[in-house]
Amino acid sequence: MKSLSHIEIDPHSLPAPNPQIDHERRLAVYDLIEDCHFVPVAAKELGIEGPFKLHIGFSENRLILGIEADCHKKDYLISVASLRTIIKDYAMICASYEDAIRQSTPAQIEAIDMGRRGIHNEGAQVIRDRLKDKIDVDHQTARALFTLFYSLHLR
Repeated sequence: MKSLSHIEIDPHSLPAPNPQIDHERRLAVYDLIEDCHFVPVAAKELGIEGPFKLHIGFSENRLILGIEADCHKKDYLISVASLRTIIKDYAMICASYEDAIRQSTPAQIEAIDMGRRGIHNEGAQVIRDRLKDKIDVDHQTARALFTLFYSLHLR
């Protein structure tokens, strides 16, 4: 059974994406809907199995995760302050990776990619830590959420 059936991103709380950013967001949403473990703790307590609808928005430096299933809806506010440094580092290493693809050796590209994956995993762990009492997610789902949250910060 799929954990998420629908993901909606609030267009009013974000700038309009360019085609590349829109593509990144769509891929992250697809990955989350197709294969993730995403179960709100409150849903477990109420015996709700899902699938869930996820609404994402931003307000005053907080990520808003609105989760719906059956007749139940709950909003979770997550501070993005803990992700700022990781997102900034990830953006820099992604830019380095793009540059390396054009002008570096395969060994150099692989080294940069390993660093990129490491930062991505660090971001995923921060997300898991922030969600642990609210939403049960596995590592792969946290990675996909990090990709999505990163794409939401791109301008």
